[in-house]
Amino acid sequence: MPTKGCDVDDQDWLAEQFEEHRQHLRAVAYRMLGSLGETDDAVQEAWLRLSRSDTATVSNLGGWLTTVVSRVCLDMLRARRARQEEYVGSWLPEPIVSLDEHVDPEQEAILADSLGFALLVVLETLTPAERLAFVLHDMFGVPFDEIAGIVDRTPDAARQLASRGRRRVRGAAPSPDADRSRQREIVDAFVAAARSGDFEALLAVLDPDVVFRIDSGLSLGARPPVTGAEAVARQVLSRAPSFAPLARPALVNGTAGFVVGSPDRPLAVVGFTLVHDRIVAIDIVTDPDKLHL
Repeated sequence: MPTKGCDVDDQDWLAEQFEEHRQHLRAVAYRMLGSLGETDDAVQEAWLRLSRSDTATVSNLGGWLTTVVSRVCLDMLRARRARQEEYVGSWLPEPIVSLDEHVDPEQEAILADSLGFALLVVLETLTPAERLAFVLHDMFGVPFDEIAGIVDRTPDAARQLASRGRRRVRGAAPSPDADRSRQREIVDAFVAAARSGDFEALLAVLDPDVVFRIDSGLSLGARPPVTGAEAVARQVLSRAPSFAPLARPALVNGTAGFVVGSPDRPLAVVGFTLVHDRIVAIDIVTDPDKLHL
């Protein structure tokens, strides 16, 4: 139904303009939230606010929408931090999964700039304001004077927020290997070793400082992260009988990984971060709310 004060032609024009910016808004929101469901909620809220607003004096609709969706995401991040106190294990992003190992154009727009699990996990450690400032400035080139208005800080303070976020990202997020075929070889070797129970073969593909994380939602079966090649190999082998026979190759956030179970009833999604041909992180999502293939 058209908004009061707008005729049908105005609403149709607004809808067309919004659709032109939808992919950009989804890319911003996913980097901010790491959740496809919340991303779509944030973008929908931006549309509702647009449809209710007088945009006659807005000269840059794309910038206006980016500001709106960023404010929505900031509120959602702040609310999430309170909920995450209930988590027993790790909080991981909602994975973007492609079973045919070809990312479709809509996913490609969201995953540009090698937005893998490793980066999203680190972004989750930032404060909401740091994350917003870093994402908007470093990933989308939004000026600090515009970011300042969103976080209710001065431009200098917004610059400091982004700087703190940048330092933490650079210190904790590895630059992953980009060769997808080589990624697949190593992940396949990992699965083969898990299926056969070969401890030494697992060690051969794991980095000495590898980290193993599981996001089970609010399940009491969740565990804190496990670190170190031998500890992770033992953890993998303890779980291998239940997951290895059901592992199916997939792309997880643009990187070689696998899905456990069938497409219509996935039990888990497993993402990997590889650096210099070694697995430095294994991220397993079993939270049913995040398993949407």
